[in-house]
Amino acid sequence: MAVYPITFSIPECKLVTEIPRKTKLISTIIPGNVKTYTFNTEESYYNEYKSSIFALTTKKGGWDCMRHYEVLANGCIPYFPSIEYCPNTILALLPKELLIQGNALYKKYKNTKFEDIDINECNALSQKLLEYTRDNLTTVAMAKYFINTLDIPNVKRILMLNGKTNPDYLRCSLLHGLKELLGTNCHDSPKVPHIYKSNTIDYQKLYGNGYSYSNLLDPSLHDESLETTLIDDIKAMKYDIIVYGSYHRGMPHYDLVQEIYPGDKIILLCGEDTHSCRYDKYLEKGHRLFIREM
Repeated sequence: MAVYPITFSIPECKLVTEIPRKTKLISTIIPGNVKTYTFNTEESYYNEYKSSIFALTTKKGGWDCMRHYEVLANGCIPYFPSIEYCPNTILALLPKELLIQGNALYKKYKNTKFEDIDINECNALSQKLLEYTRDNLTTVAMAKYFINTLDIPNVKRILMLNGKTNPDYLRCSLLHGLKELLGTNCHDSPKVPHIYKSNTIDYQKLYGNGYSYSNLLDPSLHDESLETTLIDDIKAMKYDIIVYGSYHRGMPHYDLVQEIYPGDKIILLCGEDTHSCRYDKYLEKGHRLFIREM
């Protein structure tokens, strides 16, 4: 069955280069408690994790959450209760054994005075997690995983078709990685505006105020002229594969695409928290599916 796990990811530019100096055991941010969401900028939000040895992160709508990657990117150890109960098909690309070690380490030190904590022991685990994140959980690493998993030779040109273009962490993070890899040879249609650098982004309308995924790509990486030839380019199979950024949020030109492209070169993403995906009809057509909460 051509269904594969996938997770969110984070741009490499968001990762610290070394483990920051720690001043507290655990972050004051408590998932789900909006009173603890007191940070008005990405920098101040990140600094909270940089200064903390541990940060609480949890399953919310789904097991996957951008917060996991933000904690890891800032050299902080996730304290992730119940991670051992996460199904193998979900968060399949995260270092669950290291996260379980992190839980044990937090429990070891949670009632210890800060000055009595073995910071070297904590930093050693933080370093392992940071290195794993750099190798496996950046947007570029996820884009490579995505392409390599398809096992289609010489994928050089990708068309990502979108229905709604409002934020979708899976679509946005994977698209960022594909753009970093392929530049304008990965074309998003319609354009996903908030991932490109702009002075007109309304961050209050973005999930999480746009932290970690918005205002990053040079606008030149979206070639608007490709919109004028989009239909002809699909008919001519100009692109090696067609990716639907979310098959829940609209599949433009699908009738044409399935008429022109072999089924296995039509790829569908599902980044929803909870759902009852009825994807059998797509598998019957030979499509590949990447599902976040499988």
